[in-house]
Amino acid sequence: MPKIFKLLPWFVAASAAWSIGFVYNVYSGGGELSSLRAMYFHKVVLAAEIKAPQRLIIMGGSGAHHSINSEIIEQKLGIPVMNMGLDGPVGLNVILPTILESVRPGDIVLLIPEDLILLDEDGLLERSAPFGLATGRPGLGGVPPKELTQAAWMLGVPSLRSITKSTIELLETGKITGYYSDPITKRGDPEEAKYRKGKWWQWSIRQPISPHAISRITQFRQEVEAKGATLVLSLPWVYAKTDAQTVGNMKNIVENLGKIAPLVYDKTSYNLKTDSRLFADTHHHLIPEARKIRSRQLAQQLKPVLTDLGLLKAKTER
Repeated sequence: MPKIFKLLPWFVAASAAWSIGFVYNVYSGGGELSSLRAMYFHKVVLAAEIKAPQRLIIMGGSGAHHSINSEIIEQKLGIPVMNMGLDGPVGLNVILPTILESVRPGDIVLLIPEDLILLDEDGLLERSAPFGLATGRPGLGGVPPKELTQAAWMLGVPSLRSITKSTIELLETGKITGYYSDPITKRGDPEEAKYRKGKWWQWSIRQPISPHAISRITQFRQEVEAKGATLVLSLPWVYAKTDAQTVGNMKNIVENLGKIAPLVYDKTSYNLKTDSRLFADTHHHLIPEARKIRSRQLAQQLKPVLTDLGLLKAKTER
């Protein structure tokens, strides 16, 4: 018997094992990627259901997803709001084209990029390739072939930690969940908050904005405008130090982002917060009450900018 036929059962077994692992990682809801994928497609459906001629589409990483109360902003501005925030480690190169697909003519696109996204040198982070694969767009964002191949292979290899967590959840609750499995509102906001169990420490912004981030966001403005929409930028709230290095780098970020598109932020604090009680489980995720405060402030900052752009003129005259 040829040697290849002797190895065939092993190939079949390995393929079957990889397929089971792929289904677990991408479709079961048992890991961060699968729950993130499900949340993204859910938000796409919710966004499509908004039939108004003008929408405010909020996008960014988890710092956008976990920091907004869309209902409050919608009430203050008088236009439908959709929170399309995803996950920072998906990377700028993948987040931008992913959400661009949902943008329609007349939309206002509000990008709230965390420093993780702004300081990255090539726009690709650890979930860039896996997210593209999981959503059926392999290589999205210019992921190199080698990295894409490695990511595809690893999608079929669930971690022992993940399997153990899922097994315990299945036995105790009868279901498997991931970080992004929590229910969301019809406007894409998380209905629940996770809270930090360990001690807090203040974040530092150690670098200025990367040249790649400047270039890619500039390109994104052109892509948004080509769809007949308008790009506006905002700084996120972050629990951070207010030392000279952090403030200096925030000034650099503000200066460069402000050259790309209208930028809204607290000009006194640069949105750097020193009260950890406002934050949930990370330095960029807010507790529900802080989301309300943040959203009222954000709406107040946006209103004059959008009015000057002629995007709220009809609303303010009524």
